[in-house]
Amino acid sequence: MSHSKESDELVFFVNGRKVIERNPDPEMNLLFYLRKKLGLTGTKDGCGGGDCGACTVMISRYDAIAKKIRHFSVTACLVPICSLYGAAITTVEGVGSTKTKIHPVQERIAKGHGTQCGFCTPGMVMSIYTLLRNHPEPSPEQLMETLGGNLCRCTGYRPIAESASSFSPSSSCCQMNRDGKCCLNQKEREHENKANVCTKLYEKEEFQPLDPTQEFIFPPELMRMADEPQKKVLTFHGERTTWISPGTLNDLLGLKRKFPKAPLVLGNTCVGLDMKFKEVVHPVILSPSRTLELFVVTNTEEGLTLGAGLSLAQVKDILDDVVWKLPEERTQTYRALLKHLRTLAGQQIRNMASLGGHIVSRLPTSDLNPILGVGNCILNVASIEGAQQIPLNNHFLAGKTDANLKPEQVLISVFIPVSEKWAFVSAFRQAPRQQNALATVNAGMRVLFQEGTHTIADLSIFYGGVGPTTLSATKSCRQLIGRCWDERMLSDACRLVLDEVTLPDSAPGGMVEFRRTLMISFLFKFYLDVLQQLKMRDPNGYPDTSKKFLNALEDFPLTIPHGIQSYECVDPQQLPQDPVGRPVMHQSGVKHATGEAVFCDDMPAFSGELFLAVVTSTRPHAKLISIDASEALASPGVVDVITAQDVPGDNGSAEERLYAQDKVACVGQVVCTVAADSYAHAKQATQKVKIEYEDVEPVIVSIQDAIKHRSFIGPEEKLEQGNVEAAFQSVDQIIEGEVHFGGQEHFYMETQSVLVVPKAEDKEVDIYVSSQDAALAQEMVAHTLGVPKNRINCHVKRVGGAFGGKVSKPASFAAMAAVAANKTGHPIRFILERGDDMLITGGRHPLLGKYKVGFMNNGKIEAADIEYHINGGCTPDESEMVIKYALLKLENAYKIPNLRVRGRACKTNLPSNTAFRGFGFPQGAFVTEAWMTAVATKCSLPPERVRELNMYKEIDKTIHKQEFDPKNLRSCWEKCLENSSYYIRRKAVEEFNQQHYWKKRGIAIIPMKFSVGFPKSFYYQAAALVHIYTDGSVLVAHGGVELGQGINTKMIQVASRELKIPMSYIHLGEMNTVTVPNTIGTGGSTGADVNGKAVQNACQTLLRRLEPIISQSPQGSWEEWVNEAFTQSISLSATGYFRGYQSDMDWEKGEGNMPPYFVFGAACSEVEIDCLTGAHKNTRTDIVMDACFSINPAVDIGQIEGAFTQGLGLYTIEELKYSPEGVLYTRGPNQYKIPSMTDIPEELHVSLLAPTPNPIAIYSSKGLGEAGMFLGSSVFFAIADAVAAARKERGLAPTLTMNSPLTAESIRMACEDQFTDLIPKIDSKCCKPWSIAVA
Repeated sequence: MSHSKESDELVFFVNGRKVIERNPDPEMNLLFYLRKKLGLTGTKDGCGGGDCGACTVMISRYDAIAKKIRHFSVTACLVPICSLYGAAITTVEGVGSTKTKIHPVQERIAKGHGTQCGFCTPGMVMSIYTLLRNHPEPSPEQLMETLGGNLCRCTGYRPIAESASSFSPSSSCCQMNRDGKCCLNQKEREHENKANVCTKLYEKEEFQPLDPTQEFIFPPELMRMADEPQKKVLTFHGERTTWISPGTLNDLLGLKRKFPKAPLVLGNTCVGLDMKFKEVVHPVILSPSRTLELFVVTNTEEGLTLGAGLSLAQVKDILDDVVWKLPEERTQTYRALLKHLRTLAGQQIRNMASLGGHIVSRLPTSDLNPILGVGNCILNVASIEGAQQIPLNNHFLAGKTDANLKPEQVLISVFIPVSEKWAFVSAFRQAPRQQNALATVNAGMRVLFQEGTHTIADLSIFYGGVGPTTLSATKSCRQLIGRCWDERMLSDACRLVLDEVTLPDSAPGGMVEFRRTLMISFLFKFYLDVLQQLKMRDPNGYPDTSKKFLNALEDFPLTIPHGIQSYECVDPQQLPQDPVGRPVMHQSGVKHATGEAVFCDDMPAFSGELFLAVVTSTRPHAKLISIDASEALASPGVVDVITAQDVPGDNGSAEERLYAQDKVACVGQVVCTVAADSYAHAKQATQKVKIEYEDVEPVIVSIQDAIKHRSFIGPEEKLEQGNVEAAFQSVDQIIEGEVHFGGQEHFYMETQSVLVVPKAEDKEVDIYVSSQDAALAQEMVAHTLGVPKNRINCHVKRVGGAFGGKVSKPASFAAMAAVAANKTGHPIRFILERGDDMLITGGRHPLLGKYKVGFMNNGKIEAADIEYHINGGCTPDESEMVIKYALLKLENAYKIPNLRVRGRACKTNLPSNTAFRGFGFPQGAFVTEAWMTAVATKCSLPPERVRELNMYKEIDKTIHKQEFDPKNLRSCWEKCLENSSYYIRRKAVEEFNQQHYWKKRGIAIIPMKFSVGFPKSFYYQAAALVHIYTDGSVLVAHGGVELGQGINTKMIQVASRELKIPMSYIHLGEMNTVTVPNTIGTGGSTGADVNGKAVQNACQTLLRRLEPIISQSPQGSWEEWVNEAFTQSISLSATGYFRGYQSDMDWEKGEGNMPPYFVFGAACSEVEIDCLTGAHKNTRTDIVMDACFSINPAVDIGQIEGAFTQGLGLYTIEELKYSPEGVLYTRGPNQYKIPSMTDIPEELHVSLLAPTPNPIAIYSSKGLGEAGMFLGSSVFFAIADAVAAARKERGLAPTLTMNSPLTAESIRMACEDQFTDLIPKIDSKCCKPWSIAVA
């Protein structure tokens, strides 16, 4: 990009090669530069906000002060290209590749099955690689801190953690037992002692060793640049922004006087986010990264002075070193800071964000400012006029003019004094996730006592998360000075603080009662902490604190997950080259780890390519009066604006429009798109499209609204068996209730992506799309353009996660892009940003379940009347099928003799919800487990006894009259009880709960009967095409899509067995609609089943053709047989076809055989909760799954673990939040939290049940892609069990049902105590809430 003013040269290195950029744009980030300028597409774009870690790279710099080289991981999406002067960047391509040599990190994550879809894998590799550059033998704690900033939606993290732990010399699983033996090794031996059971999914002995001497050397030229005595001012001019990097402090201060409004940028973790997500433009940006005075550290008797330019990671290392050297009483503030620095953001952000930026930004959820505020810290600032000191106190944090930096001033350093002898400092935080999540509420607290007493001489309390900035309870603290540190003081302090630090009922962020409760819960923790420390200093001078209370102070540790995976070994008689039943590595695993696996947006640019950006509706229900695109069309780089008027064929259907036409039905509906020469230009122009609306009533957001207005999609569905009314007359007890189940965002790591390339003749179009259903995309594009399907070829190489979210939605985006390509005549690249993706595409259906259950006093359930409503959103999509599935599957593992189930999909003014892994089962069966637990509570019986009593016991029929044998269901249940040592651990949980008041443990075991597949036979058809070439190599194509579930790996295994050749002979290319036409979407856990049958059919056809040749020359080689067949003119190409399973569900009669088979399973989970904060720790989960005969145990166990983790998120963490008008607030990983590595169970054991016949499926296998999702509910019910224990001890009535997700807010508010009693309940009628439930 050329600019009017001349820029300096930007010099840096990438993967050992020098880069000189003569016209860098200050608004361009490193991620864009790597991907679009250098073609290094291994670094992925996952969220654009630094929260997912997909774009992690390593930056190396020479520290001119310390005279050493620093390596640190960063998220490239937040790194301005202009900040890289003098830096060396290493990307995943520079670490290793299949063309040269793969690195041990890449090898271990691939061979350790730590990759599924592979989109997050390069980021994982780079985080681990950077850690190893600094610590070749890292500790488990370092590994957990390092990987806290990387998200994965597929694997469930356990194999990633295990791969990374292989570099750690210390035990990664447990503290060694007294005999010096590892618990896991003992458990592995126990499993291996059992007949034909394997516990190894790969051979660790095959791993190549790590050799630190083989890494890139740091370019000596960059060291010389860093040591230059005369550093000139560097200036880079962009289209809208000028970047200036001064070389000295005087230059910086002069520039700050000249440009007082210019922000200072070091890590870009605050300014960068505003520029990206809030469209903020800064004409000038100052970068003080070369100003050495901002990086100086001074340590004196009085305390530490830290340069404001130091990164938070550097601050942590400095504090760790100081705390090690000084007495504990002098390091109270330092220890409090360290506590938060370990979990603040992710490692990459800590490596980037500066101490000064963190302080001056004064974010309301800042984790450090409350501690620095109570620590009597001083800010050393300077301007061209001179230096000044500003106290970091409540006035500064409130942004008061007389206590603030002046526009021309720069923060140089921060003085953090050592603690006084009788001062105590503590820090607290509660966040939706333990790592890499902004705090809901945090606090810094400090008390100073009169020497040798417990009389308060000084007190400071600062809170974050309860106001627009960090707030201080100054008046309350003043009133408490002179008081003794006792319970009366605590009681008064709680009331004073609540009166002073107020939170409006409709405060942004919601959770008002929870946040206020946390404020005083933290105060109580501080009270206990100080009491304990006083007691340690003077054991006889202070009263004892009950041990029952003391563990309230212990935070849950960051522990690296581990576990045992057991499965049936292959028959010893099986040929060594037959791969079926063996744990084969994912076909693309190594390419995932090296970044060579090509995803949709990794494809090189086409000539004349344009970029598409969306304009979405800002109204939930309105008439579309006009669209004025004139200003947008006049914007730089814009080629056209596309609306419904430009669609040559069908603009979707009357119910589901592509582009909004005449009206909009939700916030987030696509109104038009802008095509431009760059995505930045297209995005900027979308802000200039002016749309006039006329609002329409009613606006229906929740299920209750829809029921009130009779707003539904499709008819009510109903199933019934027995005589429900008569049964209710004869039972001992009846309970009634309702359960609210929130939705879920798919959060596939690769957002919706499509490339449309129009061809020169015959109206042909190539579509490259990230989709589960290429044929649907082909069909919709054809209808939209008004051409036959034979002109449209859809290509799908691989998909970066889908989970149902890429069944129907990608077809719409492909059609929108095709209209743009048709209008402009250019290829179109249409890649949704994460925020747009989450806003537009919908997710799992929220559900409202109402139940009436009749049962006997022994827990036997005789009758149930169940009613479900799901929130379908504004269009039908898959909602009618989802409600049918929820009803068909809701009985789960239980035989209820008299059962009536009804359900309906609600039409609301929300983006349309769609298919999601489990497809109605995770919602429907959850409600069943909720009332099963409620029955146990009413009968005062253990829940597992009630579950077992009502479970199917012998060959029987489901509610839809399908016969099945529950033998494997009961085997899974019994095996899970055995593997988990359930009854022993249940007793241990009860003992723990008797000994602890503020921490409680819970345990639950949940059975599962999952129906695989679809309700129509034609959904099961599949086709394949297999070619044998004359060199003996084999090419396989099939109609399934590789989503990360390993379907291609399994297809190669099938072909290898059928053709009796090694897997290395077989290649599997892309899926496209020319090679295999009329495909069915990949989903429903049947992809490998049906496509495997088709591949098998094709291979058997080919082998039959070859049999006469083989019989004539049995000692010949495969290559000889193939060549002989060719010379005999025998076709070496065959199609394979599978007609599908029979499915004949008749909804009028309420009966039919819907699934071809059932998958059975059971999971036992144990948790520990903090009753004061609502935090919980998943300590252990044991899963037993009925896989029958697994084609690939590594792939299947990976699917089980990944689905379980996604389910864990669904039931406990992931919470979508909507405004009363239906605006989605949670539009990225910053607001919406999926599980991270620390959220999965510390121990995660998966066992595949011993094989039993499943003759209907290929090789007696079963499809396991979805089933594990529901088993995440075992964590929910374990938490509910812990909550029940807390409520019982407090003398509270049991809660019969709790809603999903069971978040920290729900846990804390259910554990009612003296602190929740102080919080007034909000009357929703008196104020407009910030967010509402839509279920």
